[in-house]
Order: sequence, then structure tokens, then C-alpha cells
Amino acid sequence: MFVRNKMKANPFTISPDQTIPEAHEIMVQHGVRRLPVMKNGKLVGIVSREDIQSASPSKATSLSVGEITYLLAKTKIKQIMSKNIVTISPDALLEEAATLMRDQKVGFLPVVEDGRLVGIITESDIFDAFIELLGFREKGTRLTIEAVDEPGIMSNLTSIISKHGANITRVAVYRGLNGKSAIVVGINLLDTEEIEKSITENGFIILNKLQNK
Repeated sequence: MFVRNKMKANPFTISPDQTIPEAHEIMVQHGVRRLPVMKNGKLVGIVSREDIQSASPSKATSLSVGEITYLLAKTKIKQIMSKNIVTISPDALLEEAATLMRDQKVGFLPVVEDGRLVGIITESDIFDAFIELLGFREKGTRLTIEAVDEPGIMSNLTSIISKHGANITRVAVYRGLNGKSAIVVGINLLDTEEIEKSITENGFIILNKLQNK
């Protein structure tokens, strides 16, 4: 799956010459934590709620509410935004986006194509894609099966399931220790007792079963 399939297109943005209260209002109104900062159609920075909090006076300040409001209204986004921007292409794989976020310790990536901001992708988007990939919420049965990690095992397992007329909707493999793996198989049936029986008779071990009705 590609970034363009899960990114949020046409994201809310802000200008570097706008103020902290304006950024805060956009974030609250639209339920976002970060805003790309745009100038003349180009991405020049990122401002987050954390940036706003860091720039705001401490609760222990001796300033009055009016003075705090005045100071914040005078503070431009360009003064507090992050200029070290990590971006990604819409044609990158979601795995690349997840790896980049992890390595760079960020929870948000602007998506840039031919120098233009075309969207954003967040940790939540990656989590949603992961849930979808594993079919965790799909109707049917999800079996987690322990198998020896060797050639032909996957073919054998899928053959067993297909003989029962079931359709495999999702497959994921978690490689473990001692030459064994956990294979997660999504099946489009709720009644899988005969399938489970055949699987165990062929030397596999069913570790977990989840049914979504």
C-alpha cells in the first residue's frame, strides 16, 4: 500500500506570518496537532501544539492574562516553527513512511510531490493501515498458526484451507525464534472447525482464534 492511499489530502495549513492564537484556533477547530507552514505555495516549516506550549508563558508567570494574550498575539509562527522538515513522496510505501517516522522520531510527515504539498500522513494513519492489513475488524475468522519456518509451509497451509472452499482474505507472517513463525490467516468464514481440525492434523498448532460476526 502506498502513502497516497492513506494520506489526508488538502491538509489545513498556516502562514509563517500568522500568530500563535491563529494556529491554536485552527488546531482546535479541526482537531489536528500539527500544521504545515506554507509561504508562496512552498512548505517552509511545521508548527505543533508542543511548539505552541513551549512558546507560551509558564503557568507560574507573574504576567497578567492580558499581557500573556498580547505576547502570544505578537508571536509569529515563523518564530516558533520547526524548519527541519522530514517529508515523503505519495508514491512511497507505507512501510517506508513508518520506518522514516520511527527513525526520525516524528509522528507526522508532510507528503510532497514535485515540490508541492499534496497531503500529510500521521502515526494514526499508519495504525489504521496496519489494522486494515491484518483484517482485524473484518467479518470472518482470524487464525494465528505456529509453523516451522521452511520452504513449502505456506503453500501447504493455504492448500488445506482452500480444500474446504474457504477464501483467504489476509495473510501476515511473524518470524520468531527456534525456526518457527506465527502465520496470521484471515478466512471469510465463521464456522472454521473442520478447517482447524485439518490444520492441526497436518502438524500445525493454532495459537489463537478471533471471530468477527
